[in-house]
This record gives sequence, C-alpha cells and structure tokens, in this order.
Amino acid sequence: MSLNHKSALRLSLAISLLFVLFMFVGLVVSGKWTHFLEQKTFYNAIIQYIASAFVLLLLYEFCFWMFRKKWERHKKYTLALFGTIALAALISPVFSKIGLHLVQSLEIVSQNKFIVLSLIKDLVLSLIVYLSTLTFAVLVQNQQTLLENQHLVTENIRNRYEALKNRLDPHFLFNTLNTLDGLIGFDDEKAHNYLQNLSSSFRYTIQNKEITTLKDELNFAKSYIYLMKIRYGDNLSIQYHVNEEYNDYYIMPISLQLLIENAIKHNVINNKHPLTILIETTENNTIKVSNTIQPKINATTGEGVGLANLMERYNLLFGKEILITQNGVFGVEIPLIKQINDHVKI
Repeated sequence: MSLNHKSALRLSLAISLLFVLFMFVGLVVSGKWTHFLEQKTFYNAIIQYIASAFVLLLLYEFCFWMFRKKWERHKKYTLALFGTIALAALISPVFSKIGLHLVQSLEIVSQNKFIVLSLIKDLVLSLIVYLSTLTFAVLVQNQQTLLENQHLVTENIRNRYEALKNRLDPHFLFNTLNTLDGLIGFDDEKAHNYLQNLSSSFRYTIQNKEITTLKDELNFAKSYIYLMKIRYGDNLSIQYHVNEEYNDYYIMPISLQLLIENAIKHNVINNKHPLTILIETTENNTIKVSNTIQPKINATTGEGVGLANLMERYNLLFGKEILITQNGVFGVEIPLIKQINDHVKI
C-alpha cells in the first residue's frame, strides 16, 4: 500500500462509480429514470463515468505527487489542498462539455446551470481527493512505522544476541576465566573487582531497553574496559573527555562498548604498539570514539555487522546518521539524543 499510480487509478474508478450511482439514485428520486431509459442515454452515462474517473485520476496523481515531496508537513499539506482545488477549477470547464450531451438529451437542466453544477461537483471531488489522500497517507505512514518498529525490535534482539554471544564465546570465556584464575590468591581484591565488573557487563547486556542514558552506557563501557585493562595492562589506555552536561542525553545500549571492542579486535596491542582509545563528547551533540590505526598483520577484514546494525537502528529510531572518519585515526561519532518519543522504551 503506497501513494503510487495504481492506487490513484483504483481510487478514481471507485469514486467515479459511486458518483454515477449517486446520480442515478437522484434520477430515481426525481422520477426521471424512466425518461433516462426511454431516450437511451445509457451510453452517455458511461462517458460521464469515464470523464469523472479521468478528472479524479488527474487530481489524485497531483495530490499523491505533492504528498510524496520531502517538505515540511504543514507546507506540503497546504500546497496540496489549494493546488488540488485550483487544478479542479481549471479542468472542470473542459470536462463539463463532455457531460453537456447527456444533459441536452435528458433536458434536465440548462447548459449554463450544468457548467456551474459541474464546477461545484469537481470542487467537491477535489476536497474528497485531498481528504482521502490525507487518510491514505496516514495509513501508509502508520503501516511503515509499524514495519520499521518491528524491524527495529528485531535488530535490537539481534544486537543483544550478538553482544551476549560474544560474552559467551569460548575464547572470551577462556581468557576471562584464565585472567580471573591468575588474580585469585595473588590479588583477591582485584579478582573481586574483576568478577563484579564481569557480572555488571552480563547484567547490562541482557537488559530489555531500546535506549539508555549516556551515563549508564559509560558505566557499562567502563566495566568492559576494566576487564580489558586487566588483560592488556598498560598497553591499553582509555582517555575520557566527556562533558557531564550530556549525562542525561540518550544513546543506543551497547553502542560504546561495540566501538571499543572493535578497536581492540582490529588493532595490534603490545609493548611496542600500545593502543589509546579516546572517548569524547563534541559540540555537535555527539560522542566520538577514536583510535590510531595499527592493524594486525595478516588480519582478515571483519564484516562490520555490529556497526552496520547500529547505524541502521539509529536511522530507524531517530532518523540520524552515524559519522565514520578514517585518516590515520579511525573515529565514529554517535548522535546523542536530548528528547525521545513516548513509544521508545527506556
């Protein structure tokens, strides 16, 4: 269902049929239907139907075209309304002549009166076209929004599944448990903190939220970073330049952690090549995660599924784009949302 040529044709034919039926009912009520049959003007009624359908088709095509414009809603709706009325006023005198033959055959009204009635009829049809298009557009938008929300829910579930799967990956668990085993008995306090941060990481991953505050996302990212710092030591450095005024802004869950994980996954981290990751807010109401590019030797290029999903989710839910820069330093800017709609789950 969309505002296309096929929909315009279907609506035009249906409304024209209703108009002709209404006209016939008027003849029956006025007692002129027998006169209509006697003079054998049924053929003219068909012509009237075709003419009305063509007028409606022109009006619907124009109105649909206006509604498809990427303009502000108020401007678009206003121009569509007055444009449809003006178009009806222009084409009505042309098509009213087609109906004159029917009028002359039935001797129902005079020629001038018929032209005026045709103009009124076409103006009424223009209002019907506008209102039906407006209703149709709302239905199309609601259907599209429903599909996008369903797609967004699917992407959120997939994203959480991938994040949880990464936490449960045998290689990750092996390194985590091996690190924890090395801390137990050697530094019990650090082992306790390590286990607490690992627990917080799991808890945050399985939460059921479409969006979260920057403060909560940063806390989760710091828990994940703590785990990585225990593993890589001073070879991994994280710098924060986050303005606290953005703490209550909203961000997609697991987004910062995803970018940090990608930086660790795709870059060399050792004594000769320590990795520094910078997390900073910008004046453009975004938060940026960047790192110097030091790719692993013989490393295979990842599919970037996680980042692609994050970009798609932002576009679906907020209509905003994630900015990626790559010039010796790989950076990703994520929009921070100040206000959200009521339907978004926090």
